[in-house]
Amino acid sequence: VEKYCEKIGYGKTPEEYIRQNKDYIVNVAGRQEMSGAAIMMFGKDPQRFFPRSRVRFIRYEGTEAKVGAEMNVIKDKMFQGRILDLVEQTIEYVRTQIKEHTYLGPDARFVTEPEYPEFAWKEIIVNAIAHRDYSIKGTDIQIKMFDDHITVESPGTLPGTVRLNNMREIHFSRNPKMAQLLHEYEYVREFGEGVDRMYREMEEAGLPEPEYKTVAFMVHATIKNKKYLVESEATKNQDVAQNVAQGVAQDVVQEEKRTLAEIIIAEISKNEKVTREQIAVKAGVSKKTVEREIKKMGNVHYVGRGYSGHWTID
Repeated sequence: VEKYCEKIGYGKTPEEYIRQNKDYIVNVAGRQEMSGAAIMMFGKDPQRFFPRSRVRFIRYEGTEAKVGAEMNVIKDKMFQGRILDLVEQTIEYVRTQIKEHTYLGPDARFVTEPEYPEFAWKEIIVNAIAHRDYSIKGTDIQIKMFDDHITVESPGTLPGTVRLNNMREIHFSRNPKMAQLLHEYEYVREFGEGVDRMYREMEEAGLPEPEYKTVAFMVHATIKNKKYLVESEATKNQDVAQNVAQGVAQDVVQEEKRTLAEIIIAEISKNEKVTREQIAVKAGVSKKTVEREIKKMGNVHYVGRGYSGHWTID
C-alpha cells in the first residue's frame, strides 16, 4: 500500500488511504474486513483467499487442442500473486513465446515483425486480469497459445452494459480499483480506448480482427496471426482446385491463366496492405518468386515499413 501511495502521490499514511476508500473495507457480521479488491491489490498471499485467482498459460503444438494419447501441450505455466504480479509475470513470459519474422524489406533493409502486434496480445491479457469476475472460484484465467492464434479465457460474463456488438465503444469496469491501479502502472492506457485500438492495430498489421464470444460463464478473446491467414488461403485454394477438377469453377481456370504480375496488381488493388506471403499463396508460388517479380515490374512500391506501410502502383 505504501508503494502505491508513493506512486499516486498520496501524502497521508497507507492506513489512512485504505480507510478513506470504502471499496477496500467491508462490514462482515459487525466487524470490518478487507474487501476482495484490497486483497487482490495489496494482500501478501491473495490465493489464500481466492485460490483460483491465477493465470495459467498453456502452449499447444499445432492449431487445436488434443487430449489423451494425442495430447499436444508443450508448455504449461502458472502465475499467481497480486494483480500487478499477475500482469507483470504473465506479460514477461508470454513475450518470450511470441515469434518474430525477419525479412528483407523493399528498401533493402531487414525488417523484424512479431507474429502479433504487442499492444493486441497485451490488451487481451490485461483486460482478462483487470475485469474477470473474482467471485467465480472454480477456474482461473487461461491463456491458450496455438501456432495460428491466441485465446484468453476469463471467468465472468461481459460486465455492465458491454455487449459483443458494442465493446469497441462502451467501457465498463467490473473492478474499477484494480483497473485504476493498472492504469497508474501504465498497463491500462486510456480508459475505454484499449479494445478499439486493438482492432485498429490488428487491421494495420493485415490480420483478422479480434474475436470475442461468451461460453457459459467465460469470455473468450482470440487474436490470429499470419499463419492463420496463409492456411485459410491455402484451404480455399485446395477447395478451388477441387472444384476446377470437377468442372464446377471455370472462372478459376481463367484466374490461373493470369501472369504473376497480373495477380500481384490485382491483389494489391484489392488490399494495399496485402503481404507477400498472401500474394504467393494466391499465385501458387514462393514468396521469393513474388519478391523477384515485384523488383522486375518497377511500377509497384512499398511505402513505409512493417505494419504501418502499404503498397502503391504507378
